[in-house]
Amino acid sequence: MPWTFTDDLDTYLATAGSVVAARPVRNTLLLTVADALRRRGSDAYGEGTPRFGWWRGADSRVAGALLWTPPHAVLVGTVPPEAVAPLAEACAELGGPAVNAERGTAEALAARWRRTGAGVATVQEQRLYRLGELTPPDPAPPGRARVATAADRALLVAWVNAFRREVGHPVAGAGRAVDDRIAYGGLTVWEHDGVPVSIAGVTRPAAGTVRVAPVYTPPRRRGRGYAAAVTASVSGAARAAGAGEVLLFTDLANPTSNKVYQRVGYRAVADRVEIAPTA
Repeated sequence: MPWTFTDDLDTYLATAGSVVAARPVRNTLLLTVADALRRRGSDAYGEGTPRFGWWRGADSRVAGALLWTPPHAVLVGTVPPEAVAPLAEACAELGGPAVNAERGTAEALAARWRRTGAGVATVQEQRLYRLGELTPPDPAPPGRARVATAADRALLVAWVNAFRREVGHPVAGAGRAVDDRIAYGGLTVWEHDGVPVSIAGVTRPAAGTVRVAPVYTPPRRRGRGYAAAVTASVSGAARAAGAGEVLLFTDLANPTSNKVYQRVGYRAVADRVEIAPTA
C-alpha cells in the first residue's frame, strides 16, 4: 500500500493521531512536533509547508505515520517492515529529503536507496532514553534551579540559537520557541551566585509523556555538573507534575552527555538515525 500525504494537520491528526499516540515513547518526536505546529502555526519550524503522511496495511488500518517540516528531515514514526519500500518511493516523490527514523527502518530505507544507485550519508545518530529512578547529582554543583521568566528571554534565545548551531539545526524561530516555553514554564535555569550557567527545557505533555530538550551549557561553564543538575531538576518536576514518561535524546557522537544522563537515571530505549540520499 502507498503512503498517503496531506498538508492539513487536522486531517493527519484525525486519521493517524490515535495510532501515533498509542506508542507515545517511540513516537515522541511526531507527537511534540505536531503539537507545536497546532499551537504555533505551520511556520513553527521554518517557512516550508509541512507535510503529513500515513501508511495503511493490508487490512486498510493505519499502521505508520510521518511528518515533514522543511528544511528539517522527514520524521518517521514506528512503522512495520512492509511500509519501508513504499516509504522509499514516497521520499523520492517528496524530492529526496533526509529522513530521521528508528535504526532498523533507517537501515532498511538506506538499503532500498542503494539498490537504485543512490549513495546514502549518515547525518546523525541519536539515542532515545526514558527516565527510570531519578538520581540527582550528589554532591550537587553550586547553585540552584529556577523556572525561567520573560526577564531571561534575551539570554534564552541566544542560548537556544547556540544549541541549535552546535547540533546542526536551523536557528530560525528560536524567539517564538522560547516565548512558548516561557508561557508554560517549560524552561529552567541553573544559576550560580545569581548568574545563569545552564538551561534545560521540557516539552508540553503529549499522550502522557514529556521530553527534556534542549539542554545547554555555554562552553566556558562546562565540566562542572550544571547540565546534570538542571536536567535532574526538570526531570523530577515533570514527573511530579504527573508525566507518565520523561524522555530525552542524546547524540551518540557525544559520549559525555550519554554518560551524564545515564548517571541521573535515564535508560536507553531505541536509536534513531538521520540519513540522506546523495548523488
